[in-house]
Amino acid sequence: MSEINDTSVVKQQYATANNLNTRISIHDKYSTNKMGFGNWIVSNYRIDKGASVLELGCGTGDMWKGRESLISTCSRLILSDFSDGMVATTKETVGNYDNIEYKVLDIQQIPYKDDSFDVVIANMMLYHVPNIKKGLTEVRRVLKCGGAFYCATYGEHGIIEYLSKILFEYRVEDKINKNFTLQNGHEILSRTFSSVEKKEYIDSLAVTNIDNMVEYIYSLSSMTSLNNIPKQVIKEILIKNTTDGILNVPKEYGMFISS
Repeated sequence: MSEINDTSVVKQQYATANNLNTRISIHDKYSTNKMGFGNWIVSNYRIDKGASVLELGCGTGDMWKGRESLISTCSRLILSDFSDGMVATTKETVGNYDNIEYKVLDIQQIPYKDDSFDVVIANMMLYHVPNIKKGLTEVRRVLKCGGAFYCATYGEHGIIEYLSKILFEYRVEDKINKNFTLQNGHEILSRTFSSVEKKEYIDSLAVTNIDNMVEYIYSLSSMTSLNNIPKQVIKEILIKNTTDGILNVPKEYGMFISS
């Protein structure tokens, strides 16, 4: 979640699913909102029968796993990512469907005609886009009139801010990428879209196995200052911050729906 504007760095960070899976698993295991962020995101989609859908930054594809009914609703579903590795993982996760295409592409240069899609999705990725204005202009271009653009993101007062406070003595800073957050996303999207709605997902982490949290921390690119610190040291700090054996960590996530 560190600030990344170099596309080569983004490709390196997301070349394989290992670090991403580590980060996803901590949420799966310890989120207090049992609905799950992915389920909540999908619950907000309005995809009509026969819709043409483009997802940018599909990641591991878990959002579409087991959603045959939603997939069948689409006349065309393009699952894309900037990383070849993520696209390959998504294809393995979701599988082959007559109406699904897997593509490696850049949101800044979407290779489709104007007014091609009823729905465009870009979850947890806009903060990585070097030229977000260009990326959003491309989304607006390929989105049909009356279509919807869904983009989930994080806020500025969640996990990273919390970790930077309790690990400050090891020079851990809050370097969260603030290029597109719940705090500034509405303003950014309003420059390109006439209608923007923000929805917030209420959640936190209640971690009972501190080892899992240690692995999560070391999977974060913003925690490079810890590379020479023994994991046991970090584990002991986390344990000191537990209450009744539980490490309570704030989360701040949500999404914008634009048209």
